Amino acid sequence: MCGIIGYTGPDSCVEILVDGLRRLEYRGYDSAGVAIQAGGGIAIRKSQGKISRLMERIAKEPVSGTCGVGHTRWATHGRPSDENAHPHLAGHVAVIHNGIVENHRTLKEKMIAKGRTFCSETDTEVIAHLLDEHVSAGMPLEEAVRKTVAELRGSYAFLAVTDREPGTLVGARLNCPLVVGLGEGEFFLASDLTAFLSHTRDVLFLEDGEMVIATPAGVRITDFGGKPREHASQRIDWSSSMAEKGGYRHFMLKEIHEQPRAIIDTLAGRMRPESGEVFFETLPLPVEQLFSMKKVTLIACGTSWHAALVGKFMIEGLARIPVEVDLGSEYRYRDPMVEEGTLCVVLSQSGETADTLAGMREAKAKGATTVSICNVVASTIARESDGVIYTHAGPEIGVASTKAFTTQLVALYLMAIHLARERGILTPREVSLHLIDLSELPRKIEEFLKREPEVAAIARKYKDARDFLYLGRGISYPIALEGALKLKEISYIHAEGYPAGEMKHGPIALIDERMPVLVLCAKGESYEKTFSNLEEARARGARLIAVGTEGDDILKGKSEDMIFLPSCGRYTRPILEVVPLQLLAYHMAVLKGTDIDQPRNLAKSVTVE
Repeated sequence: MCGIIGYTGPDSCVEILVDGLRRLEYRGYDSAGVAIQAGGGIAIRKSQGKISRLMERIAKEPVSGTCGVGHTRWATHGRPSDENAHPHLAGHVAVIHNGIVENHRTLKEKMIAKGRTFCSETDTEVIAHLLDEHVSAGMPLEEAVRKTVAELRGSYAFLAVTDREPGTLVGARLNCPLVVGLGEGEFFLASDLTAFLSHTRDVLFLEDGEMVIATPAGVRITDFGGKPREHASQRIDWSSSMAEKGGYRHFMLKEIHEQPRAIIDTLAGRMRPESGEVFFETLPLPVEQLFSMKKVTLIACGTSWHAALVGKFMIEGLARIPVEVDLGSEYRYRDPMVEEGTLCVVLSQSGETADTLAGMREAKAKGATTVSICNVVASTIARESDGVIYTHAGPEIGVASTKAFTTQLVALYLMAIHLARERGILTPREVSLHLIDLSELPRKIEEFLKREPEVAAIARKYKDARDFLYLGRGISYPIALEGALKLKEISYIHAEGYPAGEMKHGPIALIDERMPVLVLCAKGESYEKTFSNLEEARARGARLIAVGTEGDDILKGKSEDMIFLPSCGRYTRPILEVVPLQLLAYHMAVLKGTDIDQPRNLAKSVTVE
């Protein structure tokens, strides 16, 4: 979950590394540091805290060089501190690392027995000492890395530099992302391509068990055994400006407002409403397989899991296939049963989520066909799945996911329609009606976003609440979960999402005149039942915030505050409902003065289990 970047080339690398770290800060922000080949040695500058602290340190202690590495940390082993910050230096070698070395204690004890001294609590420092032991014995860095990875257990992507080989960077990858940027006489290694998009959009994606050796003269990729590997370069469509704030106060707010465009891009080229057709060029499911499909398993974590819960309603309701939803962190540990005819669909914004990747591999090993719904082209999950549906949301920098979530819902809806049509459940006319509803969604979200000040006013009213309860029924229940999660993530207010019908089985005991209760009560199949649950909360003195359909004056009369949404279909409703909940969480967090884009203890891409 840490961010790593390396550079070798003709230019001074300090500015390049720091700029890359700034773009990677969403991956971790407990501490940051750089290691530069300078003056025949390796100069280290690192600091606890955010990138700004590191920049202050470099300003006081300038350093220059044309080859180096940089790191921004999300703590796993050892508290955030200057000592635990990366890079870690051992003798002639400096290392930065993303992931977890599971056997670091055993390796550390062996190294201490040999007389080596450790300066941090991290697992990463073990890698530095192992490498230095080999380099100090005269071994080239490339061979030292090869020897070292043979001793490591766990997941990692790490970069290493040594003062004995000017201009050389060596990296290795196992279960954590590592990407190579190809420039003119210069090369970039990073955990995420956003780190160097302002310099190049030509990239190589490393596979698990591969190493990269970069010098200003070129790049080589081998497996851990030294066998050369060939990779075709890919050109990324994202521009660096897509990852900038564009005048918005925070990335999260920008990404909320980008949702209409992101949905349009997700739909582009994939549907023809007039003829009732859906197109997926990267979804290799032959008709005979669709007819023999017995079950769909959806695997995801966090916000993506909430999208999967909505997807269950979509796929079962439209395609009439049984669906089970699993958390990636739980799936493989229950020895799941995967029968013949199972389609496993995994959801991940980054395509690198470790728990989701492990779940997908488990399902695939047991015989399931795998499809991923992912935002990052050529990410590990996208490459390893049998088929992929890219969401085309563009870079999502804010840690609290917004546009990635809504585009996942759109992709799930499209997939459900596709399965239903191919299996003969929906007629072309029925498909057309669903596609028309989808095509109108971006405009409806755009219209609602113009009413953001109304949501901001509600946020001001409830900013001092200590607890929130979110209620929803049916397909809106996962949106209640997502709304509560957003509030927790960025405002640090305790919030709980609950099925509205289950409120009387426990949470109703919490309700009093101080408790805000937000109820998703748009017109639809569960309206009357949800309305009754709202009445139950109202009778206990709850401060009611209702999210309902435009023109529902009866609901407005029962609520202290009302958020109106445009009328829409059953399966676009949850996509529309989440937008006011995103805005409410955002404005509550602004009023609380929290760090919205980088909330405490969280990281964007969770690449450790």
